[in-house]
Amino acid sequence: MIDVGGTRIRVVEHGEGPLVLMIHGFPGLAYSWRHQMGPLADAGYKAVAIDSLGYGGSDRPLEQRHYTSDRIQDHLIAILDFYAAETAFILGQDFGAQYAWNMAVRSPERVRGLVATIPYDYDLAGRAMLGSEPRLPSSAPVPLAASSPDRKPSERFAALAAEHFVHLHFFQAVGPAEEELAERSSEFLQRLFYALSADGDLWKWKVVGSQGSGYLDALPPAPPLPWPWLSEAEFKAFVAGYHHDDPMRRFIGGLNSYRTADANWKLGGNSLTPDVEVQKFD
Repeated sequence: MIDVGGTRIRVVEHGEGPLVLMIHGFPGLAYSWRHQMGPLADAGYKAVAIDSLGYGGSDRPLEQRHYTSDRIQDHLIAILDFYAAETAFILGQDFGAQYAWNMAVRSPERVRGLVATIPYDYDLAGRAMLGSEPRLPSSAPVPLAASSPDRKPSERFAALAAEHFVHLHFFQAVGPAEEELAERSSEFLQRLFYALSADGDLWKWKVVGSQGSGYLDALPPAPPLPWPWLSEAEFKAFVAGYHHDDPMRRFIGGLNSYRTADANWKLGGNSLTPDVEVQKFD
């Protein structure tokens, strides 16, 4: 457990050598990197995987202000400082990729190398790489797109939700998602893991209406475990990792990552699409 400035982040580490910091997304945990940690250690690196704030064994504050991209960046810098690592290789998946890109943009002197599973555009549903393009007039309709330089993410999510269910919009309100998912945690995780897999259908929500629908209405049922890539024991580890005695906190890390979209979009700057410079380290 590492104190990152008033909150604690749980880390799992393996090996010795140059630091490789691994940041998961939703749904994920430090446990998501279990297959990578051994090979990295064997290759001469110190593999460090975190439970991001709001997940697993890390603290789970309810307030959204703790989850903005600048606060998460502070956590990551504090972890590098804890290990006395001037630089690190940063690996990011899903929301973790957003935070990895942030590191490369905002603290490039600390990033030795970067691997990210989503393309560069470092706000959640940000500017679609159009930050320096001419703006639409303020009278223009809200773009029916998750990413745009012209309107806040929550406005775009709401416009999309007028057409069909959109989880990015459903998650914005505090309460409904917590109430729906907390009591069906295992079912939710099983459906979401499978929907995110190569055999799943994550986009099924596009044919579900928003009115009166929750995320479980939009996620297709998943086949029974085990799957070729996930055993029953591994899945139970994820379910246990997400559990919390307070139902409001079971998925708070993921939910607040969506709810800070507007704040992160503002932090990114209305016209910024900075280059990520490739530097040579000795």
